[in-house]
Amino acid sequence: MPAAQAQTEAEPEARVTSNLFGQMTVSWEVARALAAMGYSAPTPIQETVIPLVRQAFDVVGQAQTGTGKTAAFGIPLVEAADPKSNSLQVLILTPTRELAVQVCAELTRLGQYRGIRAAAIYGGQAFGPQLDALHRGSQIVVATPGRLMDHLGRGNLRLDQARTVVLDEADQMLDIGFAPDIERILRQTPRSRQTLLFSATMPEPIKRLARRYMRDPQWVRAGGEARPVEQVEQVYYEVAERDKRFALRELLEDPQGVTQALIFRRTKAGVDDLVYDLKRRSYDVQGIHGDMTQPQRDAVMKLFRANRLRLLVATNLAARGLDISGISHVINYDMPSNVEEYVHRIGRTARMGKPGTAIILVSEWDVDTFDTILAHVGKELKLQRLAKLYA
Repeated sequence: MPAAQAQTEAEPEARVTSNLFGQMTVSWEVARALAAMGYSAPTPIQETVIPLVRQAFDVVGQAQTGTGKTAAFGIPLVEAADPKSNSLQVLILTPTRELAVQVCAELTRLGQYRGIRAAAIYGGQAFGPQLDALHRGSQIVVATPGRLMDHLGRGNLRLDQARTVVLDEADQMLDIGFAPDIERILRQTPRSRQTLLFSATMPEPIKRLARRYMRDPQWVRAGGEARPVEQVEQVYYEVAERDKRFALRELLEDPQGVTQALIFRRTKAGVDDLVYDLKRRSYDVQGIHGDMTQPQRDAVMKLFRANRLRLLVATNLAARGLDISGISHVINYDMPSNVEEYVHRIGRTARMGKPGTAIILVSEWDVDTFDTILAHVGKELKLQRLAKLYA
C-alpha cells in the first residue's frame, strides 16, 4: 500500500433503492457506499453520534472497541466535505500507523461516490508518496501526530482550512506521549473548528484535553468504561511459566478451536522468540512489532486481514483500533499490564457482533495482575483445564 494514499479494491456494484440508513437519511452517494460495504443499519454509537456531528456539536465519545466508531464520524464528515475544493477540510489524528491506514481506507470507501479523497500520513515511510497525495489535494488527512508535525515543519501542508479535527483513540495517543504534539497541532487549526474526541477510557488527562480544546462538547457513552464487548467468551488457564509453549500448542491443536488467532507478547524479543518456535513446528505464523519496517508490517497485516495467515504474534502495537473481522481467538500469552490493556487486547475479537474467544495463560508470576483483572471482569472470566498438559 502506498505510504500516503490508502487504496481499496473496487467495491461491488450495489443497487440502492433507499437513502435511509436505519431511520437516518444519508446522501445517495453515501447510501451506495454503505450498501457496497455491507452496512445495512447503524450501530448504537452511529445512531447517537451522526446527528450530533451533523449539528456541528463537539463530541466526546467513549465506546467499546468494534462498535462502528469510524463510520460514526466518517459518514457525516464525508457528506459535509466539498469535493470541489482541494484544501484539507478534515484532520484525523490516530496513535498508530496501522490505524491511520485503516481509518483512511474506510473513509475512502465511504467517500468514493462523492469524489472525496483521503490521505494517510504516518512514519516509517518515505515522504515522496505522501507529498504526492497532498499535492493532488485530499479533503481528509488521517495522520499520526509525529509525522504530521514533520510535514507541518517542512511546510508541506497547512491546517488553517480544517473545519473538523478528530482525535481517535485519544487515550492511547496520550499514553504514547503525543500530548505536546496534539496541542501544537490543535493550535494551528481554526478556533472555530469542530472537534471530535473518541477514547475507550476517560482518564483525567483526556478530560483536561476536552475542557481546554473543545466547546461545550456532547458526551456520548456506548457501553461501560473499560468493559469487554459482550460477545467475547473469556477463559483462563493456570499454567506454569515454563509450560506456556506446551499449553499454547495444545490450544492450537484442538481441531474445533482456533481458526485465526492474535497472540500477545509483552516485548519485541518475545514476539520473535515465539514466532521462531512456532515456525519450527510448522505453524502458519508471523509476528508484528515496532522494530519491523513499514513494508514488512503492511505485508503481514495484508495476509492476516485476508485470512491467509492463521497466527499473528504481536506486541501491544496491534492492540487498538485494528478491525480484522476474522479473528476467532485472542490469546494473552503474556499477562496484560492492567485492566485497560486487557480490554483493548481482547477487543480484537468479537468484532461488530460476531462471537469470539479471549484466553489468558496465567503463570505463577501473574497472580497479582490477574487478580485485578478478575475483580474487574468478574464471573465472565471462567477457569478451564488443559486436558493433555496436566492430565
